[in-house]
Amino acid sequence: MHTARLVGAVALFSGALLVSWFTHGTGVVHDDPERNISIPETLTVPLQVQAAYNDRDIFFRYRWPSASMGIFHDVLRFEDGKWIREGRDMPGPNPFGAHEDRVAMMLDDGSVPEFGRYGGYITIGAGLAGLTDEAPEEVTKYLPLTRNRLGKWDDMAPDSELAQLRSAGYFLDLWHWRAARSNPVNEADDQNISTGRDGDEGSSSYSTNWDSDAGQPRVMFDEATAGYKALKWDDLRNRRITQDQAYALVAGEAVPFDPDAGWQNGDMLPRRIIRPGKGSRGDIRAEGRWADGYWDVTLARALDTGNPMDDKILKDHGTYDVAFAIHRNATGGRWHYVSLPFSLGLAHEADIMANRFAGATPQWGDVWTDVTLFYPGQVTWPSLNSSVHGGASGIAAKVPVRARHSPEQLAHYGVEHEFRTEIRRQWLMTLLAGVLLIAGFGVALNATIASRKGA
Repeated sequence: MHTARLVGAVALFSGALLVSWFTHGTGVVHDDPERNISIPETLTVPLQVQAAYNDRDIFFRYRWPSASMGIFHDVLRFEDGKWIREGRDMPGPNPFGAHEDRVAMMLDDGSVPEFGRYGGYITIGAGLAGLTDEAPEEVTKYLPLTRNRLGKWDDMAPDSELAQLRSAGYFLDLWHWRAARSNPVNEADDQNISTGRDGDEGSSSYSTNWDSDAGQPRVMFDEATAGYKALKWDDLRNRRITQDQAYALVAGEAVPFDPDAGWQNGDMLPRRIIRPGKGSRGDIRAEGRWADGYWDVTLARALDTGNPMDDKILKDHGTYDVAFAIHRNATGGRWHYVSLPFSLGLAHEADIMANRFAGATPQWGDVWTDVTLFYPGQVTWPSLNSSVHGGASGIAAKVPVRARHSPEQLAHYGVEHEFRTEIRRQWLMTLLAGVLLIAGFGVALNATIASRKGA
């Protein structure tokens, strides 16, 4: 009897030990493209920011590390008589480098008070494209009050209420510099976030280089000026294309596509035609260069664009809220790095000081504001306000995120949130193994003591 109990206890103990051995340390964090999950190797990235303004314009300068320059958004590759699109949005980096680098800034004048406390988190609603539980139709960033219920991406507020919100300034100004789709014409895309992430009134700086009726590109490089009618796919893959050559198809410089130009396998054309933006969407001037592993980008815009329904109008000595984001290493969609919110002061004390200067352009010095960007994972505004978030009461009490968390913490929380189900399962298995180990040890000990007493 005692022997049987002892053998059973040893078996229980050994089984629990095996469970613990095979489950402990195996890890649950791994890329899973089927669930739109790709975790970057580096969870934080440094960004440097400068700001200055004169009587008419405000200037922002950004500098951040990037191992190579992503100056293509997507491309068309010629293969066996057909043009094939490369560079679609995908989880994580594009393996061929066919995705552009970007820097973006969200700007507010205090009309969206949650933004100054929680930054871009408030724009991440349920159902966004790229999330594991993305909606069946494309949903972009949006502000909470544009929906009747938190977490219901398809429950839009009435048009009359949306109009009132807009008139009250309930939108974020979005400055969106794109290395492929705006920089070749020295612009950034002027957008805004309200019911979605939308362009300002007018037209963007890019269109699509594809004639769907003919099944071929619309334009190609002018061989007389560029020296070639197409780029080479291998040059893109091996990062041999630079900003010092013709790499973008700019309207007025490109020529109509010739299907009989003797195309060869590996010929490549950008899938975008670049042209100056029009109207309010073309308000932001830009200059961006990559060198020695860093992007250096300067954006400029009128303090008062004359478009108060699209842009935040800036004033001397005013204070504003800003937050930043970058895409690098051929990533698109939600696979970016973001910042916490910062205050911006025009000749006014703030996290980022915009110094006033005389003349047409600022004389930048060596003084920067250092910003730590972090990978945000799939943390949404509804989840932050739900019972799954221990800090939901702090949000209800309007405690700013910077008072409770560092960027490094938020990066790890973002990863943990993507794998919260797996982490909980791992924790339960470890707990079960621990209980079984204790039980097995206890039964074995009692059986041993009883056996000795019997002897």
